[in-house]
Amino acid sequence: MKLRPYLRFAQFYETDAMGIIYHANYIHWMEEARIDMMDQLGWPYQRVHDAGLDFGVTEVHCHHRGMVRFGDTVAVQVTITRLTPAKMEVGYRITDAKTGELRAEGSTGHFFFDMAEQKPVALKRVIPELYQLFAQYKEG
Repeated sequence: MKLRPYLRFAQFYETDAMGIIYHANYIHWMEEARIDMMDQLGWPYQRVHDAGLDFGVTEVHCHHRGMVRFGDTVAVQVTITRLTPAKMEVGYRITDAKTGELRAEGSTGHFFFDMAEQKPVALKRVIPELYQLFAQYKEG
């Protein structure tokens, strides 16, 4: 299963004093791309929330490889790199949409969280259809 990259236009307000995109904004873009991945998979993030679940963040990594400036458009390719019944890791590759040049690579770690019970849960048990969808996407 192949998804289209998430396209993001770099806004002026996202720049720093050097005129490049402030480093923390890449993390926001990764989250936006993860939400877009859910939409493309046919299981919008709101549906997960409505089911009483959330994806808690356990870790975030971002390796900056090149600068993004106001007016640039980046493409964020999202992959599920690791999946267990209770956790997943999502990988991101951020490239210049015009040139394909790598701008950043990153990953986020997540656990599946039952909001009503306030505890981690096994996605495979509570929403097996979503777990299966993630597994199919991970396998490519």
